[in-house]
Amino acid sequence: MSFKPSCYPVRSAAPASAIEVLVDKRPVVARDGDTILTLLLREGGAVRKAEFGTGSRLRAGFCAMGACQDCWVNLADGQRVQACSTLIEKGMEVVTGLEYGKQ
Repeated sequence: MSFKPSCYPVRSAAPASAIEVLVDKRPVVARDGDTILTLLLREGGAVRKAEFGTGSRLRAGFCAMGACQDCWVNLADGQRVQACSTLIEKGMEVVTGLEYGKQ
């Protein structure tokens, strides 16, 4: 017996709408339904710097479902949220300290 995976394209009735947010004071465009993790990985390839060790080891989340606690980020209003389970909202300001756009 062989296994043949089936893939079906995801089709939406309408394209996802664009949402402008700030990441480290830089304007970026996300899509409706994106999580902060999705946006950060697409824009800069990392979520944050590691707290331990030497150098600037970058972290990109680990489990993508909220269990590992590796993707906590700060918002400009002082909230601390998990990037993998927090949806982007209009006007959101994410603070990573990675200086996106300057790398």
